[in-house]
Amino acid sequence: MVPRNENRRRTRMSKERIGFAGVGLMGRGMAKNIVDKGFELTVLGHRRRDAIEELKRHGAREAETARELAEASDIVILCVTGSPQVEAIVTGQDGLASAGKPLLICDCSTSDPSSTIRLATELSSKGIALIDAPLSRTPKDAEAGTLDVMAGGDEAAFERARPVLETFAQKIVHTGPVGSGHTMKLLNNFVSLGYAALYSEALALGAKAGVTPAIFDSVIRGGRMDCPFYQTFFQWVLDRDPEAHKFALANGLKDLSYLSAFANAAGAANPLGAAVRNAFALAVTTGHGEDYVPMLSDVTAELNGVSLRPDASNPD
Repeated sequence: MVPRNENRRRTRMSKERIGFAGVGLMGRGMAKNIVDKGFELTVLGHRRRDAIEELKRHGAREAETARELAEASDIVILCVTGSPQVEAIVTGQDGLASAGKPLLICDCSTSDPSSTIRLATELSSKGIALIDAPLSRTPKDAEAGTLDVMAGGDEAAFERARPVLETFAQKIVHTGPVGSGHTMKLLNNFVSLGYAALYSEALALGAKAGVTPAIFDSVIRGGRMDCPFYQTFFQWVLDRDPEAHKFALANGLKDLSYLSAFANAAGAANPLGAAVRNAFALAVTTGHGEDYVPMLSDVTAELNGVSLRPDASNPD
């Protein structure tokens, strides 16, 4: 006998039509999992034509505008850069809201919580529900369907979105009311990007003293300070693997700027956040915005007059 919950899930899958906007590094794998796992999918046209064409081969259809995407969908997933892009897709000319129909919008972007809360209030009067469901992990996890999701919003809306989220996530946490998911995401990124800044500065100091990245790694790896983020970071440091952690320094700076605004609005002191943001700002303003987060280590080393490359010769 099929459990009642599974019957309900299958019925929903046969009825809910999914729209997806933002098939970039993360979104491509997410969208592919959605369509491959039985949902009817429409994707918004994107500059990455290779991603669009791949998804169409998997059975997705393409919409030319956000309004057209809304007309073809019951639930719309957004995976774009941040709040300005979300607001443009939702409330801009030919945006999702212009379709004038009830929708559930699930914002998987890393957005400003204040924008998310304001947008949710504005949309509710139009019969549109919004939940914020940002992501953790990497594009490889998006492809594998093993992302982590932290979701804020109304309980009923969250449960309605859950079967879709489960197609690309292995861990889903309901964090509370709308905006709490994006708040948690900023805290999550503060911790991870803070580690990136710490690793980078420690490696530069070590290189100054003749301690190579390989020696540093031999001490940290397998100990209490080891973690998956450390391991992907050091895939670049030691192996020069550019695919290890594909998250741009410019996006890190954007997230840390959101954190700073959130701290200011909350009246909270955030001195470590300011220091981490400055490390990313320095990298971006010196022309490294499109480099990935582990490459912060090279920027920091260079500014200190040393190199972390295996063949480098540094002063004792």
